[in-house]
Amino acid sequence: MRIIVGVTGASGVEMGYFLVKALRSVENMEIYLILSEGAKLTWGLECDRPLKELYDMADCVLDNGNLAACISSGSFVTDGMIVMPCSMKSLAGIVSGYADNLINRAADVCMKEGRKLVLVPREMPFSRLHLRNLKEAADLGCAIVPPMLTFYNGGTTMEDQINHVAGKVLMQFGIIYDKFKPWKGSGEDEGNESI
Repeated sequence: MRIIVGVTGASGVEMGYFLVKALRSVENMEIYLILSEGAKLTWGLECDRPLKELYDMADCVLDNGNLAACISSGSFVTDGMIVMPCSMKSLAGIVSGYADNLINRAADVCMKEGRKLVLVPREMPFSRLHLRNLKEAADLGCAIVPPMLTFYNGGTTMEDQINHVAGKVLMQFGIIYDKFKPWKGSGEDEGNESI
């Protein structure tokens, strides 16, 4: 598989690290990574690990200003793209087709070629404008996977929560992540016969 990962400047950029780590665990996976300038700035504010650790896991790191990169053309075949986290600025650019950087252009290419585009919006609370843009993205065929807290899987750390979100994102591509703990039912229906 060949997947593009865009990391934008919203809070939660370290989720991008855990996503790329999850993708790296998939056999025969090619990862094309793009960080916005805002993501690099936010990384320095939020993360203790060097940015190089993220870069080293990708097969190809592309400059967000390079609109001539391979992934800016539909003839370069990928299985789709994940934007995690997706800032409201990037969301607005994606839904309006304003492809002024490589993240937005790659997203535009995925949409025009009918490829999977997964957005992980990171904002709280959502304004009516944000909700309008999220609905527009969904109407355009994007999968919207907000990084919601999960309580049913017994996760007790931030890493558990992020791995759960990464697992939900990867499910959009038919990938089962070994650190993802799905809901297995309440146990009350075990042994019950269907009527």
